[in-house]
Amino acid sequence: MRSCGDLVRIYDTTLRDGTQGEGISLTVQDKLKITRKLDELGVAYIEGGWPGSNPKDLEYFIQVREIPLQHARIVAFGATRKAGVPVAEDANIRALLAADTPCVAIFGKTWDFHVLKALQTTLEENLQMIKDTVGYLKEQGREVIYDAEHFFDGYKANAGYALATLKAAAAAGADWIVLCDTNGGSLPHEVEQIIGEVRAVIATPLGIHAHNDGDLAVANSITAVRCGVRQVQGTINGYGERCGNANLCSVIPNLQLKAGFRCLEPEALRRLTEVSRYVSEIANMTPQSNQPFVGSSAFAHKGGIHVSAILKHPTTYEHMEPELVGNRRRVLVSELAGSSNLYYKARELNLDLPQDSPQAKEVIKQIKEMEYRGYQFEGAEASLELLLRRACGQYTEFFTLESLKILIDKRPQNGDGDGITSEATIKMRVGDQIIHTAAEGDGPVSAVDNALRKALEVFYPFLKEMHLIDYKVRVLDGKDGTSAKVRVLIESADATGSWSTVGVSQNIIEASWQALADSMNYALLRRLGGLN
Repeated sequence: MRSCGDLVRIYDTTLRDGTQGEGISLTVQDKLKITRKLDELGVAYIEGGWPGSNPKDLEYFIQVREIPLQHARIVAFGATRKAGVPVAEDANIRALLAADTPCVAIFGKTWDFHVLKALQTTLEENLQMIKDTVGYLKEQGREVIYDAEHFFDGYKANAGYALATLKAAAAAGADWIVLCDTNGGSLPHEVEQIIGEVRAVIATPLGIHAHNDGDLAVANSITAVRCGVRQVQGTINGYGERCGNANLCSVIPNLQLKAGFRCLEPEALRRLTEVSRYVSEIANMTPQSNQPFVGSSAFAHKGGIHVSAILKHPTTYEHMEPELVGNRRRVLVSELAGSSNLYYKARELNLDLPQDSPQAKEVIKQIKEMEYRGYQFEGAEASLELLLRRACGQYTEFFTLESLKILIDKRPQNGDGDGITSEATIKMRVGDQIIHTAAEGDGPVSAVDNALRKALEVFYPFLKEMHLIDYKVRVLDGKDGTSAKVRVLIESADATGSWSTVGVSQNIIEASWQALADSMNYALLRRLGGLN
């Protein structure tokens, strides 16, 4: 790790630009929660929204004033005044001031094509709009960040006019001028060349706002910083319109751990993975497992040769220590696994399974045979742990199924509903006791889940705290039609964490039972311990 040098100000726009991503919608309370988490991380600026655009953002700016922030400055976002409207009378500018934030960000047109076609005004009037707006907001005591929209495209089309817009903002007193690759199509060498030419004529501190349409937003942001830019705008997990914005979860560690710049305190950087997953949870977005630095697969190893090497030294197949960003190393056990994978996993679980023992070879053989039949343990580590503990004789079953019957009753539909009811009757042995019970559900799997819980909660009341959070079914051999095998993955959680289990069968109920039973057994193992 290099020593940290020049300070780079991180400007987070997850709450504004990030919410323009498809499928993302945040309530006011969601935005306040993320604000607290970003402030704890230590970002310099949090762009809360556009107060002139909707009531939700107006309410956010009212409520965020009650949060005692330690690091970040809240930013209200808006546009330059409208053509022909005095700046003090512009409704958007009034809303910006009413938000009562210490800092405001305004965007203006840089590309002459946009001025003439989108704004339908003159190039001279656009320059005056920039000057008037920046100057007026400075007079009101605000820190002003000027976002030069479409700057790189504008510069390529008409460099003289694009620079004139920056000079107008600088002359009016802008604290920052941010160069925006709004369409996300610039290449790193273009960013480098253009920023060099900008710095030759603009003394105001510069920022970069890159979009990811060419999959280069992170690269362009890092290039810009190396060229002298000292503010980076982006979003957590790269959320944003179209292909997203620069992903701060990649920008920050690359700058701080590799390029020698200072973005966050080292201890704060160790929370980056936590923040990434927190934001994805609040946004109701599935975390990308292969996301660099913070993804669950970022430091996951599957190939036996790779695992054998990292057991000797992690640097052989890891570009950095995962703990520096709050992540962890994972070793996957699969049909590609060798004895090194199994040994690492057993050591992680404190199991006695020597690497070259006959027992280890038998377990590897079993896993490979199961994966041939359709099991997959990469996304079901709880089932894998149960399998290993059983193989090592270090696990006691908490319950045994005696019988399971499912009744599906379809009757003529009257009023609401589909006219179908599901009921599961289950007979189980727990210790030396037999329990026989039944439960209904929204479908057959739901009924089985409810019956299993009803039976076990008599003996283990804490299972009421456990809940199913995801259920996935994948058809493995589609050409076999209704006789195809299916793989069921279930994710469960309680107050202490989450875990995943797997089941495979030609019968979806049987596959679901396997995954449900493993899920319950693992929950009991976590709480009670299952070692002999």
